[in-house]
Amino acid sequence: MNTLTAFTCLALLAGSAQAAPFAKGDPVKGKALHDKACISCHASMFGGDGSEIYTRPDRKIKNAQQLAARIAACNANTGAGWFPEDEVHVGAYLNQQYYKFK
Repeated sequence: MNTLTAFTCLALLAGSAQAAPFAKGDPVKGKALHDKACISCHASMFGGDGSEIYTRPDRKIKNAQQLAARIAACNANTGAGWFPEDEVHVGAYLNQQYYKFK
């Protein structure tokens, strides 16, 4: 195989191997973290169980990057004390449950 062909194959493989957002997160751990730290705040804002923040027609989160940024901001603003991997777990849960970003 010549160098150009090898390079082309590697480029194609790299482009098709994009991981799903929050692929390293554990949705089960994320749900536990979310339920402990997020529900009371969201319920005070939206009533009920607070999940309307994710399902409302005018929701502000439109992609995985915005979701990750929002999780980090909420972590900082509420003092949840999550590590970066915890934020990824929460992202995995929210993406699986509500957003379905690819």
